[in-house]
Amino acid sequence: MSMDSLIIVENLYRYYGELCAVHDLCFEVRRGEVVGFLGPNGAGKSTTMRIIGGNLAPSGGRVLINGIDILDQPMAAKAELGFLPETPPLYRDLTVDEYLAYCARINRIAAGQRRAAINLAKERCGLTAVGRRLIANLSKGYQQRVGIAQAIIHSPSVVLLDEPTVGLDPIQIREIRSLIREVANEHSVVLSTHILPEVQSVCDRVQIINRGRLVLNESIEQMREKLQATTLLVALRSPPPVSELESIDGVVSVEPVDDGRLRIGYEVGNDPADAIVEQAVANGWGLHELTPERMTLEQVFVEITTGDLHGHGESEGEAA
Repeated sequence: MSMDSLIIVENLYRYYGELCAVHDLCFEVRRGEVVGFLGPNGAGKSTTMRIIGGNLAPSGGRVLINGIDILDQPMAAKAELGFLPETPPLYRDLTVDEYLAYCARINRIAAGQRRAAINLAKERCGLTAVGRRLIANLSKGYQQRVGIAQAIIHSPSVVLLDEPTVGLDPIQIREIRSLIREVANEHSVVLSTHILPEVQSVCDRVQIINRGRLVLNESIEQMREKLQATTLLVALRSPPPVSELESIDGVVSVEPVDDGRLRIGYEVGNDPADAIVEQAVANGWGLHELTPERMTLEQVFVEITTGDLHGHGESEGEAA
């Protein structure tokens, strides 16, 4: 257990009747870290987020927020949390200033400190110029900014963001992603999202939950290594015998593909592309395509999750 861990989840279980939606979940989120929390529909992701946020009691295990047990001391633990649900909890008939003043009061910020807290939240979220505007008249992107502002106004240790860029245009998405990275300078952030490129661009670590179990927990650096190309797609007009290709240094497999190309597997760190080009030119193989075949985070996600989902997703979706 690290002193820098602001979220500690230990042996977490949650049952809905006989259905186990969360099964023995254990993980930590460290100070200043953005963790991408992924899972297919019905995996238990929403249930886990609700338990961490103190909106749902676990059937077993415990959650510590900045060292405070959320069951033993719920008020103190929730004071360390900020939360932006998928649909921001905005009062559209209020101005930004009015709404943030309300949020400051319900988060029990002392009266003499509220104005400073509101101004700081607006400044951090790029809302200084729109304080007097009705929330209903703001763009979707600015409404998301207001949602993030209410989540951080009381300077919590942990910020939970659920699908913060859904429905935004590409420019707004870039702005919100940049804002999330800035928020992480002062807080730990758990980002629940279905947008996999968002995880790669914003997060420090990836966690994938499937059927209530944590099936992947790796840093983005570890994921980049996993996603490195280890196969080449090669098209040759006059291909040599497979054994000749297999003899090239680094090549570990040669597999025909349906469209006439060859998939050449190789050892990590020993890319044979240059050697293949040299041999093709020297021997007249007629090379007209050589493409690194990289795995994407989407492929990793699908490989990890789809094998176990058939026949299970519907019932778990109702619970989680």
